[in-house]
Amino acid sequence: MQLIELQDVGLLFRVRRLGRISFKEYLLNGLFRYSKKNCFEVQALEHINLSVEEGARLGIIGPNGAGKSTLLKLLAGIYPPTTGAHRVVGRVSSLFDISLGFEMEASGWDNIKYRGYLQGETPRSIQSKTKAIAEFSDLGQFLDMPVRYYSAGMRVRLAFSIATAIEPEILLVDEVLQAGDQNFQVKAEQRIKNLISSARVVVVVSHSLESLKGLCDRVLWLDQGRMQMLGPAEEVIAAYLKTKNPPTKAIPAPDDQRKAA
Repeated sequence: MQLIELQDVGLLFRVRRLGRISFKEYLLNGLFRYSKKNCFEVQALEHINLSVEEGARLGIIGPNGAGKSTLLKLLAGIYPPTTGAHRVVGRVSSLFDISLGFEMEASGWDNIKYRGYLQGETPRSIQSKTKAIAEFSDLGQFLDMPVRYYSAGMRVRLAFSIATAIEPEILLVDEVLQAGDQNFQVKAEQRIKNLISSARVVVVVSHSLESLKGLCDRVLWLDQGRMQMLGPAEEVIAAYLKTKNPPTKAIPAPDDQRKAA
């Protein structure tokens, strides 16, 4: 069964240039229309064709700015495609930007509920998970305090504990999550493995090619928003590495140079 299907999908961002707009220009261009000279377009994704079946583990690789995270956010429904057709069947659970969006004046307990609701939980479902989230975070009495008093590491630990208290169908992961101290990272890594094993489909973005070899059966290579290659993980990663480390030409020895002359 195809749980993810993209057909010739493109994503275009229209970005406004920096600078002020005169009142006259504002009136001439209208309240909600863009002026071409004040905007430029960025083709973030172009001609993406992708089918992901149930049970698949897909990795996405490419240089910075290739469109990896953008594609992940399109799959999550954050960005609607500009062109083409896309279909995602199943509940999507996303693990990226997990430390954003805290209510800083609210306690850790309250943030568990708030962020749980954002992940699609109901008051009843998040209540049944609250104790387990608190225990996994190892924050103890700090949960009674406003989050603004937390260190950066404590916020990440709480965010990770909430974000991974899910029952994923389609799991989207952006980069390796570093959460808290070394002991907590061991727990975090095991939880990620459990989530990946239980999800119907996993799509993961990472620069760690060795990790993707062990995790994914297929890999998609993106560059400048376009598909370069899609296939078995070992083959795609090997082709990608060749472009990053091209073979060097042998320099002829002095005797060879004289013979060539």
